[in-house]
Parts: sequence; C-alpha cells; structure tokens
Amino acid sequence: MKPTTLPKNPSFSSGPCAKRPGWSLDVLKDASVGRSHRAKACKSKLNDVIERSKRILGIPADYVLGIVPASDTGAIEMALWSLLGERGVDVLVWESFGSSWASDCKSQLKLPDLRTIKADYGKLPDLTQVDWNHDVVFTWNGTTSGVRVPNGDWIAAGRQGLAICDATSAVYAMEIPWAKLDVVTWSWQKVLGGEGAHGMIALSPRAVARIQSFAPPRPLPKIFQLSKGGKLIEGIFQGETINTVSMLCVEDALDGLKWAESIGGLAGLIARSRANLAAVEAWVAKSSWVGFLAAEPFTRSNTSMCLKVVDPAYAALSVDDQEKHVKTIVSTLEKAGAAYDIGAYRDAPPGLRVWGGATVETADIQALLPWLDWAYSEVKSQF
Repeated sequence: MKPTTLPKNPSFSSGPCAKRPGWSLDVLKDASVGRSHRAKACKSKLNDVIERSKRILGIPADYVLGIVPASDTGAIEMALWSLLGERGVDVLVWESFGSSWASDCKSQLKLPDLRTIKADYGKLPDLTQVDWNHDVVFTWNGTTSGVRVPNGDWIAAGRQGLAICDATSAVYAMEIPWAKLDVVTWSWQKVLGGEGAHGMIALSPRAVARIQSFAPPRPLPKIFQLSKGGKLIEGIFQGETINTVSMLCVEDALDGLKWAESIGGLAGLIARSRANLAAVEAWVAKSSWVGFLAAEPFTRSNTSMCLKVVDPAYAALSVDDQEKHVKTIVSTLEKAGAAYDIGAYRDAPPGLRVWGGATVETADIQALLPWLDWAYSEVKSQF
C-alpha cells in the first residue's frame, strides 16, 4: 500500500547534500556580503573555517589546510597538477571520480610512468598491488559506487611516494588516518551540507616539501599555484584565498561547523551517519528486491549508499529497460514528495543512491524506506 508518512526532508541527493537539521536562510544574516574577501573581517571568517575544520577533524598540527576554488574537483586537480611527475603514479579506480583522475593523469598530464589499478563497480581493487615507491591517487569513499576503503592499514607508513586522497564524501563521516595521507581534499557540500564552488585541501609536511622542491613540467593556471619562488604560499592556508570566494558560502560553512561542534564534533557526525546506514541495512536484509552495490559489507559506504535491484524479474530485463524502470522509480518518488535526486550516478550501473551523511535524519531515512518498496511495486507492474 502507498505509505502515508513522508520524510520531513526528502533531500537525499549525494551532492549538494541536505542542509543540517534546523537550517534556514536566517543563518546567513551575518555574512560579510559586499566586502572584499581580503578585508580583515572576511579573512578572519575564512581562517575560522580553516581552524574549526582542523579541530573537528583532528588534523595534525604540522599539516596545512586551505580553501581553494572549484569544490573538491578543483582541490584534487590542484594536487594532481602541482605534485605529480617526480616519480611513478598509481591511480586506483573503482568508480566514476577515480576514473576521471586516472583519465586526467593519462590524457592531460600525460604521465610517462602511470599505472591504473581497477575494479568493477561494487568492488575494491587489489590494494596489495599498490607500489608505495609511486605517488598513489585514490578516493577514500567511492561516491558513485558506495564502496569505501575500510581503513588505512594498506597504506605503507614508510612510503616513498605521496598518498593523494579525494575524501570528499568521507571527511566528517568516517575516520580518516591523517598520518597515512599526504594530500586530502573535500568540499563543504557533502557531509556538512554546505554550498558548492569551494574546496579544501590538506597537505602533510611531505607534500609541502614536494611542492617546494618540485617544478612541474607543465604550465599551472593561477588557481592551481601553491608555491611562488620555490616557497609554499602560506597565505592560502591562513584565509588568503587564491581568488574571490562567496562570503555567503563561507557563512554557511561556519554554520555547518558550529552545528557539528554542537552535536559532539567528529564522533557525533560519524554516529549519525552510521545510524543511517544501519537503518538501510536492516531494511535491505528483509527485502526481496534490493541489495547493496558494495559486494562486501566492510567496504560499504555510510554516506553514499548505492543500491541495486536484485529481483530476478528485473535482472531479466535489458539494460535499457532496467535504466528506464529505475528512472521511473526515481520520478515516482519525486512526484510523491518522498525523495529527491536518488538515481544512481550517470556512469554507474542502474540503481538508486541514498545519501546518509550526518545532516540527514535517521527518522527521514526510516520514513523513506516504505516509499521505496511502494515505488518499486508500482513500477514492477509495468514489466
């Protein structure tokens, strides 16, 4: 039967993600709009974002953290363009964004000593194949596959190369072993539910040393430049951004960080996200038609929860018909006001993707699940 209780917030998109509980436009009333981002008041707010982020995440004191252009994509591309080429590079690929970074390394940077270690959607590559004499590029959590690395045990403590990690859908929702990582990038629009267009990049002392000693054999656009005259541009990591930022977005990021502090910091954020995964796991365990795309439970994401239809009647359909029916499920849920934007990523196998980051209430996840059952039943009648 059609459910009667709707989620209070039907925003389950994997980016931009749901705003924090209780959010309203009123939280932006103190934004320093109309001011130069280089004004003292604005730089103070930008630096506040940096310092609060470092405290909440437990970033080591000798790491630097900066705000950079173009969301997480800009941050990871900045790292690739600025750091790669001194030694061989391994890129791990098991979903769409890792594939993009591998493509850039091959086609744009044209790295001569490049290995791509791949796995299909739903699985991790063989992590034992990584050569830590190389620089290694990988996502912590595959946003488009729902598959994450379980921990940092596979990362060599005595590595010669740099560990470069796109962690945008993991930071603030998963435990990150900072000492095992040299570059970590993310954006505000994921677990904090912030606005888009701005990224963050954390650099270890080893990464800083590389930036100061290595001259990339390629031109670097201004927005990728982290050094000048062989020295790190320290202002980037003190609130002096490379280009103009939106002070509305900065104010929103500060609101998200303050909310995170109010619920217990990182531990509170992780607990909320894990509770969301637990609710979906309990439902999937009883379902006859849906399963997780992640093949192994220990690799299952607690943020971008990717689901596949396992009903034999659905599996017997052509891929085109599978895609058509999943799109109908998604549109049916949107029309009902039960869920927005939960279709699988465009490059991923047909399925559903439910965001379970900390800004999503577990009660809304629980209210959504009967709607998923109903929508599938409605669509199955059209097979």
